[in-house]
Amino acid sequence: MEGTELAGKILSTWLTLVLGLILLPSAFGVSLGISEIYMKILVKTLEWATIRIEKGVPKESVKNSASVGIIQRDESPMEKGLSGLRGRDFELSDVFYFSKKGLEAIVEDEVTQRFSSEELVSWNLLTRTNINFQYISLRLTMVWVLGVIVRYCVLLPLRVTLAFIGISLLVMGTTLVGQLPDSEPLKTYRMNVYMLFCKLVAVFQGLAFTILCNCRQYRPQKGGICVANHTSPIDVFILTTDGCYAMVGQVQGGLMGIIQRAIVKACPHVWFERSEMKDRHLVTKRLKEHIADRKKLPILIFPEGTCINNTSVMMFKKGSFEIGGTIHPVAIKYNPQFGDAFWNSSKYNMVSYLLRVMTSWAIVCDVWYLPPMTREEGEDAAQFANRVKSAIAVQGGLTELPWDGGLKRGKVKDAFREEQQKNYSNMIVGNGSLNSESN
Repeated sequence: MEGTELAGKILSTWLTLVLGLILLPSAFGVSLGISEIYMKILVKTLEWATIRIEKGVPKESVKNSASVGIIQRDESPMEKGLSGLRGRDFELSDVFYFSKKGLEAIVEDEVTQRFSSEELVSWNLLTRTNINFQYISLRLTMVWVLGVIVRYCVLLPLRVTLAFIGISLLVMGTTLVGQLPDSEPLKTYRMNVYMLFCKLVAVFQGLAFTILCNCRQYRPQKGGICVANHTSPIDVFILTTDGCYAMVGQVQGGLMGIIQRAIVKACPHVWFERSEMKDRHLVTKRLKEHIADRKKLPILIFPEGTCINNTSVMMFKKGSFEIGGTIHPVAIKYNPQFGDAFWNSSKYNMVSYLLRVMTSWAIVCDVWYLPPMTREEGEDAAQFANRVKSAIAVQGGLTELPWDGGLKRGKVKDAFREEQQKNYSNMIVGNGSLNSESN
């Protein structure tokens, strides 16, 4: 009985502190500076840890730990590597260059590594990154142990509490307003309530995120389409800290399904059944109907179709750019030094991923709103998609790749493989770029 009373008192004290020091000030837009002080201490601690690591290990080891690859690649263009083929007949030894490139691709291709967490230059005191650094010195190890206690005994309960309260308010609030009659004035009221609860949830979650929004004058407007690079499901929360969007996606089950069914009652989101997602014409029709209404929130779409580790931008599916209307590009870049935001869905389920995020030091990211873009005359949807992708990659400092993110789970299309074989053949017989250059 005494144990139950003690647990009740601890829970009551905890909720009182959360309510008085975090929720109420955040709801009224008041900052007590707790997040700012925490980030300053965190930055100083990681800087100190980096110095200790550099003193404790040879520079070559630190450099190798930050290497993004396990093989040294020849970065010269293929045409340069095949320049010796000019002016002579084909020899059997000429296949060695292609064999070398093929082995490099087998050992470590430039696509697969985009679906695993980015390697860091220095250890950030998280056990999941550069674990070989944690025993350099007793002092560094003690700081790491203290960090584990802080992350799992303070930050994790705090973030779970905030997430539970925020999501509960969102679900209950949107469910209640969804019971109102379906009239035009009340539609606007329901949407305003939805925006209020979204911002409230974003404010609470903003305590776990540190977000810097740039060029806010280009924020997506109603009736438009917002497209962004995709790293994690929390991309949505990152963007809703500065605005509200209509979501597009597949109907889910579990907790995500409960949230989907609740928020669609207050705002016209676009959810599809799995069978409908395969019908491109139906998807396009519903999206066109949405953007035709200038009173509706902008649609948020991630054209890559899968999560990438925030080092690059992969192929944008052209379907989002066939709809018409104005495209509002947004570039999102996370700082991996404070925590890994990338969701490797083939390795972690949603619960495991959220646990990793909530036990990170922080999620720090920059968001850039880019000027609106429209399809130019004579430009097809694929070209328009590539132009938007390039703008996002340049602004976010990301590598631009032509590969389809679907390769995360699928195989390379035969047509693309045949195209590469044709290019290699042209180089060998002298009808490709080598021959053109010599002429």
